[in-house]
Amino acid sequence: MVAVQHNMEKQKTELRQNSVLIAALTQHTHTEPGNLFYLVHRSPTEPRRFFLYEQYMDQAALDAHRASPHFAQYAANGLFTILEKREAEIYLPLP
Repeated sequence: MVAVQHNMEKQKTELRQNSVLIAALTQHTHTEPGNLFYLVHRSPTEPRRFFLYEQYMDQAALDAHRASPHFAQYAANGLFTILEKREAEIYLPLP
């Protein structure tokens, strides 16, 4: 299993577009055979801050997600273009 956590902060002017992109990306990601979990959270005190936690069966499944047309459309060419900050880290389970 491979887990990825993201901390993201959106540009102030792009909150509506952000919600549309996240909804579309989430819907498509949930249909991927290697996706185990994909959930986006929003800060209750700072609406521009988001936390995303995702899990995949293995590295190949994560690679397939990142190579998918919906990732290119909604993440790489959409969501990532309206972020002010983005930090992502990959985690593996303890043996």
